[in-house]
Amino acid sequence: MKLEYYCKGEYRFPNLTVVQSEVVIGKYGMLRKSFLREHKSGWYQSMLLTGKLDRHLQAVQKAAEERMELLMKELLKRHPAPDKEADQLAWAAYINMLTAMAEEIIEKEFIYN
Repeated sequence: MKLEYYCKGEYRFPNLTVVQSEVVIGKYGMLRKSFLREHKSGWYQSMLLTGKLDRHLQAVQKAAEERMELLMKELLKRHPAPDKEADQLAWAAYINMLTAMAEEIIEKEFIYN
């Protein structure tokens, strides 16, 4: 490996650049990142320094979104929602309740393990 250097005063510094791609991480990826930073700091630092953190967070985000879709379908199949046309507020409250239930399961499975 050949390194190029630049001089600043009497010192020589290597021309190093960090290649970072712009990564979009959603809600579940950010929750996982916060959990790792606060509770698993050694693992977080290791993944951050080796460049594996973004890929891990993307994988968590993708898996959590897929699981959320499946959970919502299963929950709606087991516990059908009330008629949306008859009472929209009751329907919205019911869907929000099912969403909260699914998110609790996802947080246990993907975020806080």
